[in-house]
Amino acid sequence: MEGLYQHTNKQVHEVQSYMGRLETSDKESVHLVENEIQARIDNIFSNLERLEILSSKEPPNKRQNAKLRVDQLKYDVQHLQTALRNFQHRRYIREQQERQREELLARTFTTNDSDTTIPIDETLQFNESLQNAHRGMDDLIGSGTNILQGLRDQRVTLKGTHKKILDVANMLGLSNTVMRLIEKRAFQDKYFMIGGMILTCVIMLLIVQYLT
Repeated sequence: MEGLYQHTNKQVHEVQSYMGRLETSDKESVHLVENEIQARIDNIFSNLERLEILSSKEPPNKRQNAKLRVDQLKYDVQHLQTALRNFQHRRYIREQQERQREELLARTFTTNDSDTTIPIDETLQFNESLQNAHRGMDDLIGSGTNILQGLRDQRVTLKGTHKKILDVANMLGLSNTVMRLIEKRAFQDKYFMIGGMILTCVIMLLIVQYLT
């Protein structure tokens, strides 16, 4: 499992470096970079499925820690997937707006063109609808980001709870050891007490016989 984990972790860092190339890529190569990143992300998700199976087969004392490491990788790659989709969405909106501007600038109008008002009104309505859709997508992306942040906070809380549980378990283990020592000492004291009583009775019996 450790080898696959290290390989997958390396892939996550490689995807993070590839994400930086998106902003600097030109229009001709940006699609190739996006496809490369998506292929790497899909491969990471495939490795995570195998890691989840392997982590469940770890010894009990290592299983929880292994699952936490796999969950961290899963969170990281989900964050990368969301970032890629956000970039693709922004690129699509930007390209659509550029096409609309080019079409509008390429259109020629004459003073006697009776259809001039209608295409302009249709274009303005389309732009307004597109902007509304853009704002809706931004709100949706913001909500998704908040949800991911909430999940991350919950993961941190669960890690803290898990640590406390381990501390309590260690304390209970120590308490059980102490209790066993106390029980052993009490068992020994019981025999010492019985032996002392018998010895006292013998001494008293000897004294009585000596005096009589």
